[in-house]
Amino acid sequence: MEVKIAERVMPIGSLSERTGVKVETIRYYEQVGLLPPPERSEGNQRRYGRVHLERLAFIKHARDLGFPVDGIRALLRLSDNPGMACDEAHAISVAHLDEVRHKIARLRSLEKELERIAATCSGGVSASDCAIIEALADHGQCRHERH
Repeated sequence: MEVKIAERVMPIGSLSERTGVKVETIRYYEQVGLLPPPERSEGNQRRYGRVHLERLAFIKHARDLGFPVDGIRALLRLSDNPGMACDEAHAISVAHLDEVRHKIARLRSLEKELERIAATCSGGVSASDCAIIEALADHGQCRHERH
């Protein structure tokens, strides 16, 4: 006869502490279906186990890398079906990488524009004569690509 060792269960606060994910965020992940609903105690408290801990660690790591919720959902589906080809995981990661690179390019452009605007003023004048205030009020003075 095989004896199954009881899985250690923990309340939501302990899960939060062990993973570094806020309680509210854990509840949100449950609401949007990323984290399966936990069992409940007789007092209706959530009780999480190893499966929740591992899945939440996966979600947190993916979020730390900036993956959107829908991308994480797809990656979790692949993780739950290890026999599936990883083509979709590759496509998701490449698309996310492209988005990150695009954001970096926009931020570099923004940095240059802010450096230019900041260099137009050294302070010491009234706000009515401030070149920064004037540049922000008149989009025509902006050299940033979005204006």
